[in-house]
Order: sequence, then structure tokens, then C-alpha cells
Amino acid sequence: MALFDNGLKISSPIIIGIGAILLAPVILPAAGNVMRPLIKATVKTGLLAAQKGRELLSEAMESLEDITAEVKAELIAEGQGAHPGPQPEEA
Repeated sequence: MALFDNGLKISSPIIIGIGAILLAPVILPAAGNVMRPLIKATVKTGLLAAQKGRELLSEAMESLEDITAEVKAELIAEGQGAHPGPQPEEA
């Protein structure tokens, strides 16, 4: 049979696959016990980074609002000095 002429080349992946299927019930729970703390630490780090990002964004927005308020106040002060505002129409 030509299918098995290569011998080890064809049967190696099959043997590895069968071995993996047989060992999966033993390996997966052990891998889960090892991976769980790793995944948990990754999620925790992501949550802390997101919280810090929100804090930084909030501070930046507050600073921008303060600057905007200062600029508006300056524009109003400059506008009132040069143009006292709308004049009432004279009759």
C-alpha cells in the first residue's frame, strides 16, 4: 500500500494526535490550574490600567475645561473693554 510506504512520516502525526487525545484529560486540568492565576493577573493588570487611564483622562478634561473657562473670561474682559456691549437704540 502506497499510503504506508513513507512509514514514520505519515504515522507520526497520527500517533501524536492519538496521544494528545488520550493525555488531554490529564493535561488540561493541570494546565488550567497553572493558567488560571496567569489569566487572572492579566485581567487584573488590564483593569488597573483602564482605571488609571480613566483617571488621567478625567484630569486632562478638567484641565482643558479650566483653560477654556479662563480663555472665555479673558475674551469677555477684552470684549467689554473695547466694546461695552450692545448699545440701546436712540430714538
